[in-house]
Amino acid sequence: MTDMERPQVNKLVIVGGGTAGWITAAAFARLLGGRLAIELVESEAIGTVGVGEATIPQIIRLNAILGLDENAFLSATSGTFKLGIEFVDWGAKGSRYLHTFGDTGMSLGNVAFHHYWRRSAGSAPEPKGLWDYSLHQMAASAARFGKLDRVGNTSMTGLAYAYHFDASRYALFLRAYAEGRGVTRTEGIVETVRRDGTSGDIRAITLKGGKEVTGDFFIDCTGFRALLLGETLGVGYEDWSKWLPCNRALAVPSERLETLVPYTRATAKEAGWQWRIPLQHRTGNGHVYSSGFTSDEAAADTLMAGLDTRPLGDPRPIRFTTGRRHAFWAHNCAAIGLASGFLEPLESTSIHLIQSHVSRLIQLFPREGDPAAMRAEYNRRCEEEFAQIRDFLILHYHQTAREDTEFWRYCKHMEVPDSLTHKIALFAASGRVGRDVDDLFRDASWMQVMLGQGVMPADYDPMADQVSDAQLAEFLANVKTLTARAVGSLPRHEDYLARHCPVDERLLAAA
Repeated sequence: MTDMERPQVNKLVIVGGGTAGWITAAAFARLLGGRLAIELVESEAIGTVGVGEATIPQIIRLNAILGLDENAFLSATSGTFKLGIEFVDWGAKGSRYLHTFGDTGMSLGNVAFHHYWRRSAGSAPEPKGLWDYSLHQMAASAARFGKLDRVGNTSMTGLAYAYHFDASRYALFLRAYAEGRGVTRTEGIVETVRRDGTSGDIRAITLKGGKEVTGDFFIDCTGFRALLLGETLGVGYEDWSKWLPCNRALAVPSERLETLVPYTRATAKEAGWQWRIPLQHRTGNGHVYSSGFTSDEAAADTLMAGLDTRPLGDPRPIRFTTGRRHAFWAHNCAAIGLASGFLEPLESTSIHLIQSHVSRLIQLFPREGDPAAMRAEYNRRCEEEFAQIRDFLILHYHQTAREDTEFWRYCKHMEVPDSLTHKIALFAASGRVGRDVDDLFRDASWMQVMLGQGVMPADYDPMADQVSDAQLAEFLANVKTLTARAVGSLPRHEDYLARHCPVDERLLAAA
């Protein structure tokens, strides 16, 4: 087939709504709506998983691309701000650390701060001591938040943040945005999928009642079922349960926290972990666990016993298998969200993976048929991203002193990917992070989780020896002073919310 004979891609069909479907629709409408007709098919009779209420800073970029007003978005979704994730009982029972979105302290002479801290700590360092220099930790502990790009006239960066929000409201917010930019929404349940007899491409879906929806390119947002990519096109699934053995979750809302803290909490339990996500009108909670190490009944008891506020319903069960599709794009169909794979929400990457894949797909989206090179590049980059995030999650489970339950003994002694083994060994020897160039997580993230999980470097960057002991002591004292002064100038988190983005009371009344 010559270039002139290749069919043009003029019609995009998104199958499935929820957060994945409507982020996809909104982004395509904003960036390619001028040349594509976009139709989204969903059914109100099919529920969504909807546990992706915590995010990482990359979502700010998505909202900026869409031109969303931050305050309006947070008001509509009952959102709060997030400075990081507090991990409780992970490295050892009784341990606690905050994986923040920003740097700790500030670099000096192109040497990261933690190397100076490691030098000052001597032969018996205490990992918790590093967070005494963390602007994010101090602000989180004081439940303070404000816009702070830089600390004074220094090189110390300000607060990096993300959001907590009600995922179902976010989907509705984006639906209104997408429909306002020409996206057609069709209500219906897919009954059959029609493929081209020669190419194998998807040509149309038929809904209950007989309506047919045709398209040139299809995006599968049908959740774990993966109706198009998995069931129809037969793309298999790579199971990562041997490294990430949790396979079930229970989710339940509870009343609003008395103090709205600007961070997510992840507390390790006997056979998994429990999340706590503070919203303006309620608290999101859930227990991620392994059915091989505990029962559903015991997991539910653990969840309810660990709530900080009164529950607002009964736990809702979710079952999953951690891993990914063997390909993310096959024929003329790409999967976005849970249809492409699942990595548990330990580091709040679920919504990021949606927006990352959507952004990548838009960058490589074909103008015409048979886009083999673009498809191969998309799959390569998605595979690498999934593997990098996988390794970061495994680190939390594997690098632990806990052996108090069968689950934690398994995690501590399991074999892990060579790529992660290398990173742990490098950091343990030198305090350096062997980060891949396009890794989602920055050096500061790897460093904080390594230290938080108990990996103490035996040495530090020799360039940190270029200052004298007196200069080092003065530098560290100045960092503490700057940090304390900056945090003291910030308003309380809930005062900032009340002033700039209070929850829309009309939405609460309709809930």
